[in-house]
Amino acid sequence: MASTTETVSIGPALAAPASQIGSWGAVLALTLCVATLIASEFMPVSILSPIAFDLGVTEGAAGQAISMSGLFAVLTSLSISSLAVGIDRRRLLLGLTALMLVSGLMVAHAPTYLMLMAGRALLGISVGGFWSMSAATVMRLVPQDKVPKALALLNGGNALATTIAAPLGSFLGQYIGWRGAFLIVVPLAATTFVWQWLTLPSMPSVRSSARESALSVLRRPKARFGMAAIALLFMGQFALFTYLRPFLEHTTGVSVSLLSAMLLAMGLAGLAGTWLIGRVVAWSLATTLVAAPLVMALLALALIPLGSMPIPTAVLLAGWGFVGTALPVAWWTWLSRTLPEEAEAAGGLMVAVVQLAITVGAGGGGLLFDAFGARATFLAAALLLVGSALLGWAGGRSSAPIPIKEISL
Repeated sequence: MASTTETVSIGPALAAPASQIGSWGAVLALTLCVATLIASEFMPVSILSPIAFDLGVTEGAAGQAISMSGLFAVLTSLSISSLAVGIDRRRLLLGLTALMLVSGLMVAHAPTYLMLMAGRALLGISVGGFWSMSAATVMRLVPQDKVPKALALLNGGNALATTIAAPLGSFLGQYIGWRGAFLIVVPLAATTFVWQWLTLPSMPSVRSSARESALSVLRRPKARFGMAAIALLFMGQFALFTYLRPFLEHTTGVSVSLLSAMLLAMGLAGLAGTWLIGRVVAWSLATTLVAAPLVMALLALALIPLGSMPIPTAVLLAGWGFVGTALPVAWWTWLSRTLPEEAEAAGGLMVAVVQLAITVGAGGGGLLFDAFGARATFLAAALLLVGSALLGWAGGRSSAPIPIKEISL
């Protein structure tokens, strides 16, 4: 990147200007944006039943709200780098944040199912665009030795939102309705927009003809194994997770308050699992990539006979959160070991694969749930997770060990 400005070197394509060193206000603004995006994306999980009732559709159809945002996130993550060439990244991030705000207003005031899905499509564009640029943006905001800390902050916003989105949506929906729960997103989006406006510096688009495309990574057999395993993992996870509320209401028979508490416990267990996963991966990455989805498959199967009993169900869901929330960290570690020279392109591909898998998992799970009920949905989720374990065994064998300090985040 040709410039006479003094820079801190962090790679061939991106550098943090000295005048931007210490831009932690901007990093915190991005962290709030992450938390708001993730909360918006997964809030339908805990208020699926009232959405379906209010709009006059089935719960499976309401679950397609997650599929819609996932689909547009995939399309955006694969295309935004080429479509946004020449656009200052500050303007682009502000535009994506504005889309999140508009999405919240559309969903909260949606008079029809079609308007709901249109609002979710806008959210998907915001999610896919933001995540595709998040790591590169952080690298331009802080010096090289502070990048891991900044990325940890960003991922902290993700973990926090994942933990509170479902129980908070359920709790708010009980008192102010599902529309009110979605409306909470609007002031948060406005706050993060203003915060980014005040703190984000100008970040001109970096042009590089040598940059490898995300899809070209699939030429490597190791990458194909890994990405297929990631796809099956998230398909299985969201085929089950998306329909927990109707399952807990109709099969377990819990009240809304108890349902919220169970989802919160699952989220807190996920935070604990995320804290411990670095040590497990340091012990054996290959074992983690195989054993974790197998454990999740067993938990999914156990919910079929035990799902009518609240206490065993709560324990099983806590185990699901403990393992499922942390497992993506293992796959990011696999990526850094297996494709170190193509980490940026592979990371973009992984975002697209995850979002596509969420779309297919939530969509397919909804079709099964409407047609055959929770048992068939949970059985399908378990089979997908077993497939992920088998492919994880193939992909995990290819990764070489790295020092523990590189995976502690």
